[in-house]
Amino acid sequence: MKSRRISYRDAIREGLQEEMKRDKNVFIYGIDVADFKGIFGSTIGLKEEFGDRVFSTPLCEDSLVGFGLGAAVSGLKPINVHIRVDFLLLAMNQLANMVSSFHYGSGGKLKVPLVIRAIIGKGWGQAYQHSKSLQSYFAHLPGLKVVMPTTPHDAKGLLISAIRDENPVIVLEHRMLYDVVDKVDDENKLVPLGKANVLRRGGDITIVATSYMNVEAIHAANILKKRGISAEVVDARSIYPFDSETILKSVEKTGHVIVADYDWTFCGFSAEVAAIISEKSFSSLKSPVKRLGFAFAPAPCTRPLENLFYPNAEVIVRSVEEKLGLKSTNLKGEEFFTYENKFRGPF
Repeated sequence: MKSRRISYRDAIREGLQEEMKRDKNVFIYGIDVADFKGIFGSTIGLKEEFGDRVFSTPLCEDSLVGFGLGAAVSGLKPINVHIRVDFLLLAMNQLANMVSSFHYGSGGKLKVPLVIRAIIGKGWGQAYQHSKSLQSYFAHLPGLKVVMPTTPHDAKGLLISAIRDENPVIVLEHRMLYDVVDKVDDENKLVPLGKANVLRRGGDITIVATSYMNVEAIHAANILKKRGISAEVVDARSIYPFDSETILKSVEKTGHVIVADYDWTFCGFSAEVAAIISEKSFSSLKSPVKRLGFAFAPAPCTRPLENLFYPNAEVIVRSVEEKLGLKSTNLKGEEFFTYENKFRGPF
């Protein structure tokens, strides 16, 4: 199968471009969608190619989502972009009371093919108003699908699947992943909603991760490999629908699990994963499920505090050592925070 190496942002832009060429009902709108920065570069060039089907809007999040709902039930395929997921909280009335339940409320007669892209993540002093994730909030509502692509291949494939879905899908993109370059297949572009992905095979412990935590989990797995520990990294990638089968299969093989969610742990997605494992694979567990997430405080602004707030590969390595009863690895010479050091700004 042919493939190319492209960035996460280019994968998103390709997905949008291909779907807009394929279906004239697809259009994109949101704050700064059509300006020169183009949402981290993910929409650059689309205004020039598709004209009025790509347009910027005023600051009015609730109205933007409501507009998308109206367009979707009228037969169009809107893609609404929010450059900070935090702002999407201003649209919770539309999301919780209208968008999520419209298909159900119409007795299944009306479809709501609305895609909402929202940017999450840390870096460059994003602090407490610009760095939430909110996947647990959205996935808690029946009627909303939620995905968190980590790789360029998934960024394109999940977005295309979301656009072709008949009902609302929220796509959460981490800003620090936009510069990641990796292989994207030219064929089999669709990545199905509701399917986890095993990023790395292993037999000693399972690390279930979401979004950017997969980067840290792979980093940790590489460090652990040097001392003979084989970690399996499972990218949940679809929060709802949730693929418990792939995760339970891994747990039955390793018996040890760490859930590294890009969010707070209390009442979060990691709690849901731990509960499902306990309910369905308790007899396979050799140790209690360990959860890793943000410190339970608002996100700080400065890098030194960010480094304490967000768990990283070092925290994962130490957690694995604790679970497996190993002595602490000498991490002198290992490099951490490499992505943070590359990040050059919020746009």
